[in-house]
Amino acid sequence: MINKNRLENLTNEVWKGAIKLRGKFKAKDYPSVILPMIMIRRIECVLEENRAKFKSIIISKDDSFDDENIKALYEKDAEKGKVKQAELTKRIKQYEKAKLEFYNTTNWTLKSILADSSTLVENNFRSFLNGFSENIEEIIDKFEYRQMVTKMVKEKRLSQIIQLVAEEDFSPTRLSNIEMGYVYENLLQRFSQDDAKDTGEHFTPREIIRIMVDLMEIDFDPETATKAISLYDPACGTGGMLSIAKEHLIDKAKTPKGIANTEDLILLNGQEMLAQNYAVCKADMLIKGETKANITHGNSLIPHIESIEDDGDQHSGKRFDYMISNPPFGVDWSDYKSHVEKLIGSRYQPGATEKSSKKGQYTITPTNDGALLFLLTMIEKMKPQSKGGSKIAILFNGSPLSNGDATQSESEVRRYILENDLLDTIVMMPDQMFYNTGIYTYIWILSNNKPKHKEETVLIINAREQSKKEPKSFGNKRNQITDTNRKWINNQFASWEENEDCKKFHITDFAFHKVKVTFWQEDENGEQMWITEDFTKQINNANMKKEFDLYGDFTVNLKVNDLDFEIHYDGETAFETLVANQLKEKVAELKDEKLNDIKKWFKNQKKTATYHHRHYIVDNEYIPFDRTETDKEAYINAFLAKEIDYQIINWEEYKELGYEILPNKYFYKYQEPESSDKLIEQFWELEEEATNLLNEIKAL
Repeated sequence: MINKNRLENLTNEVWKGAIKLRGKFKAKDYPSVILPMIMIRRIECVLEENRAKFKSIIISKDDSFDDENIKALYEKDAEKGKVKQAELTKRIKQYEKAKLEFYNTTNWTLKSILADSSTLVENNFRSFLNGFSENIEEIIDKFEYRQMVTKMVKEKRLSQIIQLVAEEDFSPTRLSNIEMGYVYENLLQRFSQDDAKDTGEHFTPREIIRIMVDLMEIDFDPETATKAISLYDPACGTGGMLSIAKEHLIDKAKTPKGIANTEDLILLNGQEMLAQNYAVCKADMLIKGETKANITHGNSLIPHIESIEDDGDQHSGKRFDYMISNPPFGVDWSDYKSHVEKLIGSRYQPGATEKSSKKGQYTITPTNDGALLFLLTMIEKMKPQSKGGSKIAILFNGSPLSNGDATQSESEVRRYILENDLLDTIVMMPDQMFYNTGIYTYIWILSNNKPKHKEETVLIINAREQSKKEPKSFGNKRNQITDTNRKWINNQFASWEENEDCKKFHITDFAFHKVKVTFWQEDENGEQMWITEDFTKQINNANMKKEFDLYGDFTVNLKVNDLDFEIHYDGETAFETLVANQLKEKVAELKDEKLNDIKKWFKNQKKTATYHHRHYIVDNEYIPFDRTETDKEAYINAFLAKEIDYQIINWEEYKELGYEILPNKYFYKYQEPESSDKLIEQFWELEEEATNLLNEIKAL
């Protein structure tokens, strides 16, 4: 169980140290100054624990290295005592380099750096950083920490920042990966609330990750498994989802062999775009001994090719057994839109829509939310059904469920997912589950190898009430999902039966026809209306023909220079010819001109027009798809006749079905509104409460 009081206290201590940076660094720079130092200390804590173990091993083999023996040697011969101590330190370093995945070749620690001369802090600290193994060097470089050291020295703050963490226990035995994640999230929120909101990042609570892992029903028995299972997260952040997913599987092991099996056969793969988060993730994987973890740095949504300067998807072409992710909510990807569009013909083809102005060219919209791009990235990495298929658990806010109209990108992605029978289940989660936001979220479970009883069916589980209040709120996280709540969700999923909180849908239940309808408006007496309005388009044959195709015949009141005249246009004779004939009769100077010359003259004159036509309304109707109907045209005609009381002139269906998922609608329950007497009573109670408060304030 996470001790939130302890984590809050730890965060407060670090925050107090951060306050000392004010005046020297901007708030947005705090994470770049403090978080890497915390990570360096966390790495050092692991090394210190291992050095203590190595020391015990060395002493057990040669008791001359025992602390008491060395102390006695110091008392007899200080020089020999120093030599013996140096030899012990050297042997420990040899063990460290040979047996650990990461190490530091120097004898420095953060504490000893501070104990040395204050004038040597920078040199000693840089020497300490340079002594790390290559894999830790990469992490330090991703933090760009050497450059930050220069700035800290210039502002005379390096010693203070080292002192902030030098004796703090950040080891994994005290703070798990998930707990460390909470501390990072808490600090990031305090450092810069606006930046945290803009990145759309929300650290996923352990209990939600455990539910997502449960719902994927990973086919892995820790005690008997012999085949490796691959897990992937395209937006892995600091690695919490991958780590907790594996930890959850380890918890199911019953023997040391089962634990070892899980450690060895569950392979973690992930990518993270933000260098700082990547560095934290990479460091924690190393700390926990995840030597097989394949964590890469780059943007999962774009191709990894030479023509693009930024690192792209380095897992391209790979396939994974299970995928789990909480991609950023509502992140703007317009800065790399051109890179994303390089994958329109492959990965993002389901969401590609034709550019209206460029026939045959396609785009993806909107650029202010990349959630569904992450899902398409994961779908591309699903193993084919012939090889067992893959499952996906992804956490979304409400936008991917219904944003976008028929034929628009979001609807097209949903159409692809549903028509290919990939969507298995959606779980409606409680609100106030995240540190940074109180919004409602949804777990989507996808599979390309659904069992027979789930084919062409989607289960939606309403788990909004499956939580209890946190004993102590943690930011916006005021609710928690207990083991009882988790078991309830798992049981609903496993039983696959409809009840008050679970509903099953055929994949076409989410589909609708979008139909553009033109009908003749009527007045209050039921008479079909005509309307006179300005003709705002250029007055020529083509534009008049378009209006005729819509309204039928109409009358135009045309003013050319100072001349007014009326033309009835019935579509049989070109409009400009009708105008030229009238001009020929009414303008003396044009009397002997040819019609073509009059038309040319007309084009160069100042002219305005109004036109009197039938009052047609053009509107869109959304018609539920009915898979039992065999005559679509008759079905749509019947629906429109029922819904529209006016004369329907014509209708045109959009070329593709739209798809939307509306969980709140499916579980809506009508509540009788309060009576007016009750509302008035509540109003006066509030009025009295407000009056009492004002009186208390006046009495102060």
